[in-house]
Amino acid sequence: MKNFENKTIIITGAAMGLGLATAKELASRGANLSLVDYNEQALQEAKKEILTQSPGADILTVVTDVSNEEAVKHYVAETVKAFGRIDGLYNNAGIEGKQAPITEYDVTIFKKVIDINLMGVYYGMRYVIPVMQKQQYGRIVNVASVGGIRGVLNQMPYVASKHAVSGMTKNAALEYGRDGIISNAIAPGAILTPMVAEAFKQVNPADPAAAEKEYAQHNPTKRLGLPVEVAKVVAFLLSEDASYLNGQTIAIDGGESNIYGNV
Repeated sequence: MKNFENKTIIITGAAMGLGLATAKELASRGANLSLVDYNEQALQEAKKEILTQSPGADILTVVTDVSNEEAVKHYVAETVKAFGRIDGLYNNAGIEGKQAPITEYDVTIFKKVIDINLMGVYYGMRYVIPVMQKQQYGRIVNVASVGGIRGVLNQMPYVASKHAVSGMTKNAALEYGRDGIISNAIAPGAILTPMVAEAFKQVNPADPAAAEKEYAQHNPTKRLGLPVEVAKVVAFLLSEDASYLNGQTIAIDGGESNIYGNV
């Protein structure tokens, strides 16, 4: 199904995890891709991996620190230069930080989490939206998290930043829906990505697999999610089909957030 032919999508944090899974999904559907990541080697490896699966895909790579406003301006300009337009922005880049109680959290790490998870998403919207306004068309998908719809023990800055992402998404929907720009967020639960694997190592350094198994038992599906399962939801939200779904934060967590009753 080539429903993204002639569509240009920017993906931040594209070198691994949810970003890479979505890049593969969109490439298979014919999208032009602008892949953004701070890790140049991983970015090039991701590009090769995507081209192996989807030969002929048109892919731009831009090494960028999304917490740097000028760098974000650069990846937006480079995308327009390469493809002439921006149809979708998948604001995926983010970090967890570390796990620690509120009163013991390292303030330097706290600020870094906010700079990447909150300001990086904001800068992306700030400089992509004017391009979409000129087109009178656009799709924005921001990555919140289940940490954006409830609390998560010992992850104060992560939770704060992801709640902010959900709020910014609502505002973008209110302010730019009239311009044909649809903005939504996703709230993935524990998906088997490198970042989640690292979190389980912090929970149980001696046996992270045991921590993963224990966590999965609380999920209605009794398993963790796969990156491709998130990628398919993101592809829908970036598509023409999501024309009247606006300002929502959609949990992708196997139903676990229903336990907390505050989605």
